[in-house]
Order: sequence, then structure tokens, then C-alpha cells
Amino acid sequence: MIASGHFAPGEPDLFAPFVRRLVEEDPFLVLADFRDCVECQGRASRAWSDVVGWTSASILNVARMGRFSSDRSIRDYVREASHVRPVKLAPVR
Repeated sequence: MIASGHFAPGEPDLFAPFVRRLVEEDPFLVLADFRDCVECQGRASRAWSDVVGWTSASILNVARMGRFSSDRSIRDYVREASHVRPVKLAPVR
């Protein structure tokens, strides 16, 4: 629809550079897995329409997630991925 000029009827080529960049270069891999994203969205939409199944899955998901702490998550990431050690700071007076 973007390439057809649908979103800019008065200037049908307005988005041509954008479309060309995506199709010819795709530097951010926007289109690389687009088909998979559409298929996954379809599965999510079908799951959402099953109210009983969605409710059950939601409750189980929350029940199984365990303890969550954003501070712990950040600390774990810094330690495991960045290999950075904490720095002790003197209290501000």
C-alpha cells in the first residue's frame, strides 16, 4: 500500500525512496522476517479470540514467572553480559 501511493494520493511517489531503501537495502532488516511476523500475529490473534484459553494461558504465565525485580535484572545483565563490577560511592553530604 505504501508503494502504491495509497497514503499520499496527491503525491504517489512521496514514499518511493523509503520503499526503495527497504526493498534494495533493508539496513534494519525490517522485511527480513516480515512474513514470520505476520504469521505470528495471526497466531496471537487466534489465541486472543479464545477467551478461555487466553485467560488460562495468562494466569499460568504469571504464576510461573517467579520473582521479578528490575534491580536484580539490571544487576544480572551488567554482571553476566557486560562484566562490569559495581562501584561504591561515598555518600553525598
